[in-house]
Amino acid sequence: MRSRLSLMLAASLFSTAIPAIAQDGYVKIEQRLSAEQLRATGLDGLSAEQLALLNELLQQDRQSAVQAHQKDAQTRGSGGWFGGNDAEPVTSTVTSTVAGEFRGWSSGTVLRLANGQRWQVVDGNFYLGKPLTDPKVTISPGKISGWYLRVEGQNPSAKVKRID
Repeated sequence: MRSRLSLMLAASLFSTAIPAIAQDGYVKIEQRLSAEQLRATGLDGLSAEQLALLNELLQQDRQSAVQAHQKDAQTRGSGGWFGGNDAEPVTSTVTSTVAGEFRGWSSGTVLRLANGQRWQVVDGNFYLGKPLTDPKVTISPGKISGWYLRVEGQNPSAKVKRID
């Protein structure tokens, strides 16, 4: 029982330093702890086989955590945090048409594109004197954050966020 508790304690303690351990490779637990720490955690009482198994489990846990960390970093860099749909991140410019008659937008307006995406205007107002039918639009990522919708042939752009 004490050995299991020691194994679980050690696994939870040493699985948190993911980036640093990932860069330097795995370091065995007996090399990371002092003699006092090994005694205090009960790890000094483990057999060579138990210690080898603990190191193998910790290394596997570290590899899984590093992979999850890398996947999370890729999602953050792909637009998921800046208005994209996290389940299906938009990573580049979207070009489509607004389905039907288009008269402009104001904050809160939802625009349905011909490709099935729906985008909501976050900021900006624009009204056309003469409505357009199925105008071509381009939605591009901003330089720092957010997404911006631009209607072909019109000057203003609107800050938008994807809502589906």
